Amino acid sequence: MRNVMAQAEVGDDVYSEDPTVNLLEQKVAKLFGKEAALFCPTGSLANQLAIRMLVSPGEELITETNSHIVRAELGAAATFSGITTRTWEADRGLLNADEVLKIIKPDSGPYLVSTTAIAIENTHNFGGGTVQSITEIEKLRNATNSLGIKMHLDGARIWNAHVASKIGLSDYGKHFDTLSVCLSKGLAAPIGSLVISSQEVIAKARQWRKRYGAGMRQVGILAAAGIYAIENNLSKLELDHKRAKVVAQSIESTESSLITSKFVETNIVGLDLSKTGLTAKKLSELLSEEGILTSALGPKYLRLVLHCDITDSDIDVLLEKIPKVLKRALVA
Repeated sequence: MRNVMAQAEVGDDVYSEDPTVNLLEQKVAKLFGKEAALFCPTGSLANQLAIRMLVSPGEELITETNSHIVRAELGAAATFSGITTRTWEADRGLLNADEVLKIIKPDSGPYLVSTTAIAIENTHNFGGGTVQSITEIEKLRNATNSLGIKMHLDGARIWNAHVASKIGLSDYGKHFDTLSVCLSKGLAAPIGSLVISSQEVIAKARQWRKRYGAGMRQVGILAAAGIYAIENNLSKLELDHKRAKVVAQSIESTESSLITSKFVETNIVGLDLSKTGLTAKKLSELLSEEGILTSALGPKYLRLVLHCDITDSDIDVLLEKIPKVLKRALVA
């Protein structure tokens, strides 16, 4: 990947003159069956640009309670775009179209907030890497079409959903007006996400990218990493999923209240510590002492993410050390 970056042909992306960026954007748009895409430095920016294209200030975006857009983007939709949000709650973040349809409020008139877009996250990060049902997505899309409600896919980990479900990327893409996809998660590029949509929407999003201070110059060196990641690392995700399942099963056999391994579909192993006296911060510290780095995403939720830099010997270490740490910590 670094060799490809070093050899990348570059230009000025602010003027759409970087040939490697242009190639990446064309390639990704085509994968999802869309007309155009826009390279962004972060997934949060890609999400925010997308929903700004769909929702006007003072209008409403509906999404799941623990979705990244409302939990991990620091209120950006309200801060930058004047967008209000309401949420539905779902077990492990899994989409149920009927539950969403119960709370939408389109065309609410001059005195009430109108729902103009819905955001779906696939896979769902805080849900433990769960894959959304294409049947539920299609059901929601069909119901909202006649209501004039747009749909956005936060597809930071859509590559994992694609590999796990065997559903084509364009089969996901056809149900959404805008999508964001990340190159620096499972695909292991050093940086980068893209917004995907129609030519008209992307042209407008490009202006807002510049307005937000994210116009980039000779970034073909980064786009080259993204192209390499798609062409070479997509096929490696299945191994991440298999390893995550093995790690989850090991943890479940040690303490079954922490995780249900059958729900682990992709590369995320999320531990629910609510039934223990242990905090996520403390367990993360204990694991770190053994050379195992994890993320405490809340007082009682610890996340372990399998990725392409993990080796077979690393897995052996995880299977040996995590149960030992858990047994000591839970007894203490």
